[in-house]
Amino acid sequence: MIRALIVDDEPLARQRLRRLLEAQADVEIVGECANGLEAVRDIEALTPDLVFLDIQMPELDGFGVIEEVGPENMPPTLFVTAYDQFALKAFEVHALDYLLKPFDPDRFTAALDRVRTWIHGNHRPSLEPVLKQVQAERPLPDRLLVKDGSRYSFVRQSAVQWVEAEDNYVRLHVDGTSHLVRQTMSGILDRLSPARFRRIHRSAIVNLDFVQHLEPWTGGDYMVTMRDGTHLTLSRTYRSQLGEWL
Repeated sequence: MIRALIVDDEPLARQRLRRLLEAQADVEIVGECANGLEAVRDIEALTPDLVFLDIQMPELDGFGVIEEVGPENMPPTLFVTAYDQFALKAFEVHALDYLLKPFDPDRFTAALDRVRTWIHGNHRPSLEPVLKQVQAERPLPDRLLVKDGSRYSFVRQSAVQWVEAEDNYVRLHVDGTSHLVRQTMSGILDRLSPARFRRIHRSAIVNLDFVQHLEPWTGGDYMVTMRDGTHLTLSRTYRSQLGEWL
């Protein structure tokens, strides 16, 4: 049996997918999600074999779901969209299948047959190049998803004062609190606005709006004092990131 998860913010769209899937003898529906937050939670908790993923959802869209779960951790995914110029172009380039709303039963069956070959075969298209292409062409998200225990919430980029590396995670420092996010420093930097955020050390990224002042330090390094009094090091390796300030 193929264990399928349906993700779509439109109740009628979920209902239609459920009806079509219930007619498939080898498919079991393990859950339905009405938004991206629920999708991240259920993909991690239920580990489905297949995800029907709507692209255009409020708060956290389909590609935001892939970012949070990680393209390497996503099950085989069949995208569902009304229209998305960035996504459709990426799908065509990287040979991914999708359902363009409104789709008919024949198109659904053809797409599902193709997904069956991914699931039962040894090869399936990678989501990573698709995600990178879409990220390069779409505006950067204004908010970041953070998890506290079993709860998810959003943090605005503008509120993040600085980012600290912590083992295989990064810690976002926000107004006296902090949030641990499963991400690398280079990965989180790709999602932050380059006009606002700069990496100053292998273990630190700062929001320029929260930098109080800089002072020359030893060995060509600089001491960076944040508005909250935190002292960070600008290593000479990363001096070019703040060249216009120095």
